[in-house]
Amino acid sequence: MTSTFPPPGLARFNDLEEAAARAALHEACAATAWADRLLAARPYATVDALYAVSDAAMADLTAADLAQAMAGHPPIGRPKPGDPTSAREQRGMAGASEELKAEMLELNLAYQERFGHVFLICATGRTGEQMRDAVMERIGNPPEREREIVRTELGKINRIRLAGLVQEEAA
Repeated sequence: MTSTFPPPGLARFNDLEEAAARAALHEACAATAWADRLLAARPYATVDALYAVSDAAMADLTAADLAQAMAGHPPIGRPKPGDPTSAREQRGMAGASEELKAEMLELNLAYQERFGHVFLICATGRTGEQMRDAVMERIGNPPEREREIVRTELGKINRIRLAGLVQEEAA
C-alpha cells in the first residue's frame, strides 16, 4: 500500500510560509518568475510533481528571466565566498592545478565577453578539465543555441537544488 502523503521534506516545503518558501526557492534559482510558478502550484503531492512544475517554469522563462537566474551563479572556479552550495557544486575545480584555474578564468572572461553572462554548466560531478572542455566547445555556439543550452543546464541545477531542499532534515 502506498502512502498518499508527500515525503517529509516535501511536506515541510509545502507547509512553509510564502516568504520562507520564496527565500528557499531563491537559493535554488534567482529567477523570480520561476519561484512564482513553483509557489503558485503548492502543495505538491510528489517530488516528481515539483520537478515537473520546475521544468515547465524553466521552459517558459524569458531572456530577462534567464539573465536574472544566471546572475545568481558565480563563475566556474570562483564560488561565492561563504556559499557552501556553489563550493560543493564546483568541487571539481577545487583540486585543479593553478594552470587550469588560470585557463578557466581566461575562458570565463572570453565567454562572458561573447555572451554577456557567466558560463553556466551543471558542475556537479564534473572535473575541472570537463568544465574547461565544455566552455571551449560552447564558446563558438550561436547566441540562440547557447541560451537554450544554458536553460537546460539551469534546469539540471534547479533539480539538484530542489532535491536538496526537499530532502533536508528539519532544522
